[in-house]
Amino acid sequence: MGAAGSSALARLGLSAPQPRPRWLGVAALGLAAVALGAVAWRRARPRRRRRLQQVGTVAELWIYPVKSCKGVSVKAAECTALGLRSGHLRDRFWLVIKEGGHMVTARQEPRLVLVSTTYEDDCLILRAPGMDQLVLPSKPRSSNKIHDCRVFGLDIQGRDCGDEAAQWFTNFLKTEACRLVQFEKNMKGRPSSEIFPSVDQKYQVAYPDCSPIMILSEASLADLNTRLEKKVKMDNFRPNIVVAGSNAFEEDTWGELFIGDVEMKKVLACPRCIMTTVDPDTGVISRKEPLETLKSYRLCDPSEKPIYQSSPLFGIYYSVEKIGSLKVGDPVYRMVQ
Repeated sequence: MGAAGSSALARLGLSAPQPRPRWLGVAALGLAAVALGAVAWRRARPRRRRRLQQVGTVAELWIYPVKSCKGVSVKAAECTALGLRSGHLRDRFWLVIKEGGHMVTARQEPRLVLVSTTYEDDCLILRAPGMDQLVLPSKPRSSNKIHDCRVFGLDIQGRDCGDEAAQWFTNFLKTEACRLVQFEKNMKGRPSSEIFPSVDQKYQVAYPDCSPIMILSEASLADLNTRLEKKVKMDNFRPNIVVAGSNAFEEDTWGELFIGDVEMKKVLACPRCIMTTVDPDTGVISRKEPLETLKSYRLCDPSEKPIYQSSPLFGIYYSVEKIGSLKVGDPVYRMVQ
C-alpha cells in the first residue's frame, strides 16, 4: 500500500495491512476514501436547528417603574437588555433611597406598594393614599446630583429627581429623609457576575433584584392558592411576564424561550423573601404567608443550597439574549434539542 493509503487508514484509527493481492489493496483504499468522505460530510454539515415547542401564551405584561411600587399593566412592550419598556416607562428605573444612598424597598417600608404610577404628557404621575399627586418630568435635570447608591450591597448610580419628590416620599412613608433617583442609560448597571457569580450569562440590570425579566405562570399561582387559607394575587410576586396555558411549575423546566421576536435564557429560579408577605392592597406586611406555605413544598434540591439557601422558589429569572418586542397573546415557545 502507498503512503497516502497508510496515512488515510491511520487517521481512521486503522493499521496498514500486510501485503495482499493487489485488488484487496485497491478495495481498502476505496473504503478508506468513502469513510473519510463521510467524516468530512459530518463535520461540514450544519448543526440541526433546535425545535420550538409552545408551552403557553402571554397573559399579562407588567412594568414596575419605581422599585417596590405598583406595577403598570401594558398590552405590548419592547424587551430591552435592561428589561421591559413601554414609551418612557422602564422597568425599575426609579429607586427610593435613604440619604446615604442605600435602597428603600417594601421590605423596609411596605406602604411603598400603595404608590401607583402613570405616564401622562411626558411626565410620570405618582399617586398614593392621602397624598396630592406628584408630577415628575420623564427625565430629571442634567444639573441634578448623581447619587452613589447601594442595591443589595452592590454599587450603582442614580440621578436625583429633585426636592419635591424627596419630600413627597418622606411625607408619605413618615420615615427618615428619602430621595428618589432615576437610572440613566449611560450609567453602568449592576453586572450579573456580581449578582450571581456562579452564572455564566453576562448581563446588567438597573434596580431590579437580580435579572431583567421574571416569569411566572398562572397555574403556579393557582396551585399555591389551593394551599392557602387567604388567597394571594399575582401582585404579591411582581413578575414581568405572566404565562397562561402551562402546568403548575412547568416553568421550572424551561431553558431558552422565544416570545414575539425576543429570545430569553433562564438564569435561575427566583428565591422568595418577606416581600411576598406584603399585602398589595393594604401595604401591611405579615412576614408569614404565603412565604411559610411556599417553604413547605418549594425548597430547592439540596445540591443547590449554596445558591438558594432556605428561600423557596417561585418564578424564573431570565436574561435577554435578543431584544425585540412582545405583546399579550403571543405564544411562548421553549427551545428543545
